[in-house]
Amino acid sequence: MPILETQELTYTYSQGTPFEKTAVDHVSLKIEEGELIGVMGHTGSGKSTLIQHFNGLLRPTSGKILLEGKDIWENKEKIRDVRFKVGLVFQYPEYQLFEETVYKDIAFGPKNMGLDDAEIKRRVYATAHDIGLSEELMERSPFELSGGQKRRVAIAGVMAMEPKVLILDEPTAGLDPAGRDKILGHIKAYHQRTGNTTLIVSHSMEDIASFADRILVMSKAKLFCFDETVKVFSRAEEIAQIGLDVPQITKVFMKLKKQGLDFGKEVYTVGYAKDLLMKHLNAREGL
Repeated sequence: MPILETQELTYTYSQGTPFEKTAVDHVSLKIEEGELIGVMGHTGSGKSTLIQHFNGLLRPTSGKILLEGKDIWENKEKIRDVRFKVGLVFQYPEYQLFEETVYKDIAFGPKNMGLDDAEIKRRVYATAHDIGLSEELMERSPFELSGGQKRRVAIAGVMAMEPKVLILDEPTAGLDPAGRDKILGHIKAYHQRTGNTTLIVSHSMEDIASFADRILVMSKAKLFCFDETVKVFSRAEEIAQIGLDVPQITKVFMKLKKQGLDFGKEVYTVGYAKDLLMKHLNAREGL
């Protein structure tokens, strides 16, 4: 049974007015427990509207969202429980920091869940370790930290609730390349430790190409594709046509293919490209 499922999910903003706009249009999909999913789409594609349905921030105009097989809106009084199970980290979450110390900020969610002090402490320190925050920072004000550290504190606050599904909307937005790689590495470490289903929303395929199990692509409010990463990259030219930028290394190999040098496989990471080229060169030299 999928941990998350949508059935003909549709959402229309300003329904019945001249400003009516369908942002998600009859989307049906299934996400399995433990997967790490990349969610992509150009600006206005519907990807952010889609993920806001997964934890009940938005209610469908029509269709259903199932969490562990149950319609999350079957009893709207229990929607708070859904938000503990499906954690959503918005873009620039550091703007929502407010506590006196890093520890208190990370502990805020678990405390609201009614957990005891010992369990809260365990979760705070386990999550801080996952996201690369040292124990020395726990008693400091979050407002004294660097931008990247603030981002990690904010993400840790949602991780510490140990949701069954963690959704991060553009977690690397505004960060430099080093900061971006660090955040993504820590998210991957969290996923490996917990085994919890994780969704990373991004407009950049390079951010998620190297570790996503599957990639979900939205375009013009519809589900363009949802498949294994390698299969999605086999449609690189189509993806480029809908306004998404494929990784530079993929573009290089697409040009090589047009010039007659077809490696027979989809290339979307630099490491894999290097191995492929070395094998090709060694074969030519008879090594």
